[in-house]
Amino acid sequence: MRHCAHERIVALLNSIQPISAGLSESIRQHSKVVTTGKKVQLLHIGETCRSIYFILQGGVRTYYIDKEGNDITSWLLFEGELAISVYSFFSQRPSFEAIETIERCTLLALTHEKLSLLYRQHPEFNFIARHLTEQYYIRSEAKANALRMLSAKERYLDLLQNRPQLLTRVPLGYIASYLGFNQSTLSRIRSSI
Repeated sequence: MRHCAHERIVALLNSIQPISAGLSESIRQHSKVVTTGKKVQLLHIGETCRSIYFILQGGVRTYYIDKEGNDITSWLLFEGELAISVYSFFSQRPSFEAIETIERCTLLALTHEKLSLLYRQHPEFNFIARHLTEQYYIRSEAKANALRMLSAKERYLDLLQNRPQLLTRVPLGYIASYLGFNQSTLSRIRSSI
């Protein structure tokens, strides 16, 4: 499993920028494969995020608790994506959000310390990291803009068009929260189309 996991992350990185054999070997040495069940907390609110997770199999969500005590899903992540509390991981401060598996998962984990080591030892890795960071910010801004500018129904239709697999893999309550409304609103929207 470890060899397969390593090959998948190397393939992803090579699709961004060809990587050297040295970087490939360093990733193999410094990462670890983690398998989990469903509903496992990879990070609790208030903990410091020590690892970044590349999702090989399964689904993960990040969430926070709002002022009224509601559980708000901020990200839904699946195969080929990275699960991380960005603020906590890069600042090494306590997280305001949690990371939880929503399916059985196989993940490739890399600690903050080991990631920093890869940046120092392999300057080529900095280009890849910049690309991944840019993609994160593009996706983050697109989500924020959708919440500000699209109606609830338009957000749901956008999800149907661009991420239809979520409907078969994610509880409807998480989907509603991710889209910025409650489950009864989601039920009304679904029955109207």
